[in-house]
Amino acid sequence: MDDRTHGSGYSFRKQQIVKASAVSLLFFWQYQPLPNQSNRFARVIQAIIRDLKHTSAFMRLEQLQAFLAVAETGSFQQAAQQCGVTQSAISRQIQGLESDLGMPLFHRSAQAKLTIGGDCLLPHARRICQEWQAAAQEIADLLAGKQPELCVAAIHSICAYYLPPVLQQFCQDFPNVQLRVTALGSDRALKVLKDGLVDVAIVMHHRFLSSNPEMVVQVLFDEPIRVLMAADHPLADFDAVPWAELVRYPQVVFKDGYGMQRVVQEQFERRGAPLKAALELNTPDAFRGVVRQGYLVALLPEMALVDARHDPALAIRPLAPDGGHATSLNQEGLTRQVVLVTTRDRLQVPPIQRFFDLVSEQLPRQVDTLKVSLASGK
Repeated sequence: MDDRTHGSGYSFRKQQIVKASAVSLLFFWQYQPLPNQSNRFARVIQAIIRDLKHTSAFMRLEQLQAFLAVAETGSFQQAAQQCGVTQSAISRQIQGLESDLGMPLFHRSAQAKLTIGGDCLLPHARRICQEWQAAAQEIADLLAGKQPELCVAAIHSICAYYLPPVLQQFCQDFPNVQLRVTALGSDRALKVLKDGLVDVAIVMHHRFLSSNPEMVVQVLFDEPIRVLMAADHPLADFDAVPWAELVRYPQVVFKDGYGMQRVVQEQFERRGAPLKAALELNTPDAFRGVVRQGYLVALLPEMALVDARHDPALAIRPLAPDGGHATSLNQEGLTRQVVLVTTRDRLQVPPIQRFFDLVSEQLPRQVDTLKVSLASGK
């Protein structure tokens, strides 16, 4: 047996397995949207597709590499040595390519010289192989953790109170990865994650997540929802605000695209009460400023009320338990569940996996610390 088919030929067969995926990728990327994580890779694939559309069929990369080897060496035998395969294997690759294209690529003489068809194919073949090598290297770098940036979308209160220690630790672990953090409502954050514009989202749980097998969802914590009001508001006289009293007052609610707006609407609907939404806002600071002025009240998650607890012009009260709606209420009243979300493919990238682990480990501990602090009145 020729040692080229046993030794280096083994390496060539491994290359063939890798290169065979190229055709599948080429077809796949024609019909898929470009993900943020691999925009450059997607552009490379599209460039390859454009070049391949000059031919009558999609060809295999090893055929193009065999063609380039013969064109560069002028010899089928030397091309075989360069590729680490037998001369007959090179001949079969060239014959297959010529069959696909419908014309000869080489003059078969003492030296293999390009025909007019070969001259036409040469620059395209070079560009396709170069682009594929660049794409393969970029993906290898990605899997090795050489990721230029990591994009995160998180609800506002998470960005303000819980993310900073995580971000600091991540920057120490991956100093060459630029973090981009955007504060968004839960619905919007999930949309940009699904569209590939961010890598990770920290949001309020949504039924959409449990129905999507591509999503990886890590529950972080549950937190109670409280009533925020002015200190002299009539509802401040209650130790726990009854729903029958709450529904009488106009509400300040989150804008469309925020999970909290959906929660508030659902709770009012379940009780057959109209939601008097007087104003829509999107930041905890804005809620405090508006509620402080008068008669409006707001239902907000506890961690969005950290600063409000130190404002003498504001009052915070729990909701009174409502036994008629046990499916959505527990001993602490109405709650929301905060989750960490990404896609399965992204967890193969070391920086994303590390960020996912840091958030999973640190945020629940920070929430427990906050609960202890609130219970002690500090």
